[in-house]
Amino acid sequence: MKILKYHQMTPRKPESAGVKGVAGRVVIGKQQGAENFFMRLFEVDPGGTTPRHVHDWEHEIFIHAGQGEVYSKGVWHPVQAEDAIFIPADEEHQIRNNGPDILVFLCLIPSKAPEL
Repeated sequence: MKILKYHQMTPRKPESAGVKGVAGRVVIGKQQGAENFFMRLFEVDPGGTTPRHVHDWEHEIFIHAGQGEVYSKGVWHPVQAEDAIFIPADEEHQIRNNGPDILVFLCLIPSKAPEL
């Protein structure tokens, strides 16, 4: 067993088209001995956005703090702290922060996916 403090993980700023004001941390990944699933934590600045993208794995998201919107099937859906989101494989999606505070969410992915 391991107990980790996510603030001790080095934040990385993804650099791809459509990313604005996003910092991600691998909280549990290969370095911590995970073999099947990875846990990532993202912080999105007010007005920030993840890229609109699609991939062949599902993932689960838990909104820890803040508010924003999740894009799916041509519609933006409002989300806020304590919401859980399931994104199936091959579904185009995007997250944006439309609130005044940092949007913080956990993202769980299979180990076949890139850690960050």
